[in-house]
Amino acid sequence: MIPWCRVVFPPARGRPGSDLAKSVEKKPVPLDPLDFERSELEREVTALGAKAFHGRQVFRWLWRNGTSDFETMTNLGRDLRARLAAHFSLEAPRVESRQTSVDGTAKFLLRLADGRHVESVYIPDTPAQTFCVSTQVGCAMACAFCLTGKMGLVRHLTAGEIAAQVRTLALETGLIGSPFNVVLMGMGEPLHNYDATMKAVRILADDQGLGVHPQRVTLSTVGLVPAIERLATEPIMPNLAISLHATTEEQRARIVPITRKYSLADLIDACRRFPVAKRRRITFEYVLLDGVNDTPADARRLVALLNPIRAKVNLLPLNEAPAIAFKRPPDERVNAFARILAERGLRVSVRRSRGRDIRAACGQLLVESEARSSGQALADRM
Repeated sequence: MIPWCRVVFPPARGRPGSDLAKSVEKKPVPLDPLDFERSELEREVTALGAKAFHGRQVFRWLWRNGTSDFETMTNLGRDLRARLAAHFSLEAPRVESRQTSVDGTAKFLLRLADGRHVESVYIPDTPAQTFCVSTQVGCAMACAFCLTGKMGLVRHLTAGEIAAQVRTLALETGLIGSPFNVVLMGMGEPLHNYDATMKAVRILADDQGLGVHPQRVTLSTVGLVPAIERLATEPIMPNLAISLHATTEEQRARIVPITRKYSLADLIDACRRFPVAKRRRITFEYVLLDGVNDTPADARRLVALLNPIRAKVNLLPLNEAPAIAFKRPPDERVNAFARILAERGLRVSVRRSRGRDIRAACGQLLVESEARSSGQALADRM
């Protein structure tokens, strides 16, 4: 799967790992049933005078059937349906546009209840069907090679907004009720929005709803060490992917500024201590930048750095953009880098970019905001 890269410049700066920077726009959260885990929804419906099993029925209607109108929940009484409609505001993300790549990848522009937008991507046959969803409107990580966050961090998504992207894409692609994978690799840094992200994982995993097993979910982080340590204690844990992109402190600090707060050494130490189940590995995403991190010496350092972690390396030749001051390495150098890793025993893959022609590939997700940023102006010239 394609790991989506994240970056932001001002207007909004916040401490990564904190709940929400004070300077970031806050969104009043309506009482949306999509924001509730099943047990929470049962309690909420019980408070309306109904039985707990009615809450389970509502949850199944919302997630297993993809229903967006209480009136169509025909196994509930008319009076209860009226109470639900009066009590809740059902605000599923709405598809504003859909673009389809020549390779079958589909990018969806989704409008949220407050008028903000995120992009989500459907990648078919990878080899499973995969949905790539966002966790924030924008991002605060400032990775130097990524176009996405040039729009600026606007706000976190709620758990319902994260999980409902999967629901929307499953309905749009006819895959609701079918198996698929989910990658939390769209707009935003998932561990910067930790509580909502993990709640979304629990909502998706519920067998009364979409039933997406955590082993089918991959969470990608640029390396928020305290949040990774917290993730290690979760009872429901998705696969972990680390956006690494460098093999020395100096190199990583140049292209991944969060390294100045959480060092490469601390990140690798956290990964070595992270509990990895049998037959599972931590994925390390490594975007190859021409003349920056793509030498044989980098490859050999990467092998040493990841020893003895049960690791898989995904190499991603850069998706170039006018606003990015780096170039894609030639294929020969990419293949030579991969060969060094493989010959030294690392599991490695070179990812083929999907959806580049519709700006849906790694680091290319970017949406309009009410206050246009320099990144959006640059994107218009692509």
